[in-house]
Amino acid sequence: MSLNLPTWNMGYLTYPDIQEYLKHKDIIMVPVASLEQHSYHCPLLTDSIHCEAITQIAAEYAQVLYTPQLWVGYSPHHMGPPNLGIGTITVRSETWRNLMYDICRSLIHHGFNKIMMVVGHGSNMKIIDPLMRSLKYDTGALIGICRPWAENYLGLVADILEGPPEETPGWHSGELETSQILAVNEKWVRMERAVKSEVTKTPPFLPKSFLKKDGTPNVEFEGYQYFVFPMEHREFSDTGLIGNPLRASKEKGEKANRRWGEHLGRALKELETVKVEVKNREFINRV
Repeated sequence: MSLNLPTWNMGYLTYPDIQEYLKHKDIIMVPVASLEQHSYHCPLLTDSIHCEAITQIAAEYAQVLYTPQLWVGYSPHHMGPPNLGIGTITVRSETWRNLMYDICRSLIHHGFNKIMMVVGHGSNMKIIDPLMRSLKYDTGALIGICRPWAENYLGLVADILEGPPEETPGWHSGELETSQILAVNEKWVRMERAVKSEVTKTPPFLPKSFLKKDGTPNVEFEGYQYFVFPMEHREFSDTGLIGNPLRASKEKGEKANRRWGEHLGRALKELETVKVEVKNREFINRV
């Protein structure tokens, strides 16, 4: 079955297009990431750019609609001190959760039974489980998340990235993210500003016996990672970088985005076969 739509981004469709789509399919993607500092060379929208690129590929592969990219996320640790002009925009955890809940309830209201959130920013995951459960328990809709990134798990892109583990190639503005933005638009990456490589360091408020080895909340002590401390990104990365962007290339980014997009697309095709009965569709509490 092939739908005759000019785009899979529902923001550019008319409501009769949505009505026609819902006669055939009840699944939709919601891409969401962040706007935050990405070191000296990558744009603030880095997470949102590669998230949307992957979503577009998946949409074309599976012929599934997606909402316009939501560029605001939960990024308090990327704000930095006042008056530095870093540019990060964050919202409070309850604001982001409420916003995402309302977006999904709106979609369920209109007839969508399955929602796949495509999350391009890792820290959004810190507050997303209660959101998913509220939607599931309140409506009965099928709610899922795809996390197409390579932090602590290279997965599909392990053979694309060349950096060794100590370079954390899948981390912030490093080999992978820089490649992914190059693949979308090379003009958005200021490679002349890129720092060669940066590894994380122990924040100054902790003893040196505690080790901070990547961008997760985890901190290692005596060889084990049983500890977590809230911290600012700049407390363990001087420039916002984790990794080596000089290993990046447009070709690597194209391969990575394509693999993740088609992987997501195959999952969407499988989920289309699932029968879902929504028990509570109308979005009543809108004000």
